[in-house]
Amino acid sequence: MTYQEPSFRELKDEADIAAALEEGRRLFAGSCDFVFGAQKLGQLPPQALPEIAFAGRSNVGKSSLINALTGRKTLARASSEPGRTKQLNFFDLAQRLMLVDMPGYGYARAAKSVKEDWQEMMFDYLRGRPSLRRVVLLLDARVEMKTHDQEVMKLLDRAAVSFQVVLTKCDDVKPTALARKQADVEAEIARHAAAFPHLSLTSSQTGLGIEALRAELAEFALA
Repeated sequence: MTYQEPSFRELKDEADIAAALEEGRRLFAGSCDFVFGAQKLGQLPPQALPEIAFAGRSNVGKSSLINALTGRKTLARASSEPGRTKQLNFFDLAQRLMLVDMPGYGYARAAKSVKEDWQEMMFDYLRGRPSLRRVVLLLDARVEMKTHDQEVMKLLDRAAVSFQVVLTKCDDVKPTALARKQADVEAEIARHAAAFPHLSLTSSQTGLGIEALRAELAEFALA
């Protein structure tokens, strides 16, 4: 059996945890530049770096999370028309990792054709991108899980792409309600074969969970 380094979640020694957090901090403190925007699959850039894609419903806080991870205020920008953006945006992180900002899904006012186009394009991207290491799937801690969220989890299962669920805006939820939300989401991800078994709680406003998420994603970066 090939030896594998333990993931950040499995680390027990305080020195190892501190080293992993520092590696995550150093990686995300590096240069991070927008390099490409693709509206069609034929426009995708070469697969030169491992990719981490960020997905979530419109207004879930995806842009805010990417900006918080990279320590920048305007790297990723929310669309002025939620649910309309169909572009995959690629950001080169220190020439070691590619961050991919996926279009939001599930916007109630979006035309049916927009929703269908999102699913078709995203599925083709997910199943046909060997450099894609993980999808970070964002859920709003303040609202109940939507059918669209469950459908995307099923889509990721079918595409056989590892995904990690991250709760956003946790600072805006009372502890009892947050614990209940956490339990509900953990029960849901346990039903999905492609789901990473651990749930991350974050807040782009307070910094909750940001350091740990950096450390987890740094595991996929080129040495």
